[in-house]
Order: sequence, then structure tokens, then C-alpha cells
Amino acid sequence: MTQLLFIPGSLREASSSRATVRALVSRLEPDVTCQVADPGLLPHYNADVGQDPAVERFLAEVAAADGVVFVTPEYNYSVPGLLKNAIDWASRPAYNSVFKDKPCFIVSVSGGALGGVRAQAHLKYILNGMLARPFACQEIVIPQANAKVVDGQLADEAILAFAELNLKAFIASL
Repeated sequence: MTQLLFIPGSLREASSSRATVRALVSRLEPDVTCQVADPGLLPHYNADVGQDPAVERFLAEVAAADGVVFVTPEYNYSVPGLLKNAIDWASRPAYNSVFKDKPCFIVSVSGGALGGVRAQAHLKYILNGMLARPFACQEIVIPQANAKVVDGQLADEAILAFAELNLKAFIASL
């Protein structure tokens, strides 16, 4: 069975990115095994740090996944530091990390009208630098995302159906 690792880019349990992860996972399971990483457990990136259990667990989760699904909010026109920190931990050794050739799918959320398109562009650039393989499809962007959360899940049926269609194409490509 296909195994996907979802990485939310927000610490807040009530965030629209985590609400989107929950909604997407509920649409994909039981046909796909879905795991949700917790990037908030990782220490700040520091190459002097030896083996850290949270880092080792995160690296193992990424390595075991057939594909990684990022759901990122947009902070100041880019990805949050939390998400960049997780990626930095997983990017070593350079050009030969657990992300090398790893298929990745990107969803972005924003409280604004653009749905996080700038964060998505930055994330694709970062992933390309690690030799990951961002999935090519129409961008999944969720504008005014905070207003679309109901009972802890994203509740925009049109966006969820579009995301599910593209996620199924991503899964089929794995």
C-alpha cells in the first residue's frame, strides 16, 4: 500500500494547514497509508548536534514514505521557519539526503486572497535544491483558509475535490 507522509507547516493544532491535512487524510484513507509528521518536535537546526531522537524519527519517516505531502501556510511571502527547519534537518548530507529523488506534493494555505502561492514557489525552489521531485500539477492553493475550517477540518468541497484529484494523480505516479 502507498505510504504518504504529510508535513504541516504550522505548530498550531487549530491552524488551517493542520485542518487541511486532516481533511485530505480523511479523503485518502483507507486506500493509502497516511502518517503526519510533527516538525515542532525538531530542535533548531545545528550541524553540531549529534544524533537527536526527534531528528532520527523524522528522517526515518521521510525515508519510509513513498511520497511527501507538504501543507504550508505562507508567512511573510515564504514558508514558515518551522517548515524550513524540518527541511534543513532532512537535507543532509547535501545532494544525498532522504529527499533525493523523493516525490513531493505541495498544498498552500493563506488567510489572504492568494492562497500561499509565494510560499509554494519558495518551497519548490528549496526542494529542487535538495534534488527532491516536486509533482507537476496545477497548484493547490487555499485562499481565506482560516474562514473555511469547520470542526477542525477544511470544509471547502471544491478545493478538496480538486486537491484529491491531483493527489490521486500523484499517488498513481509513485
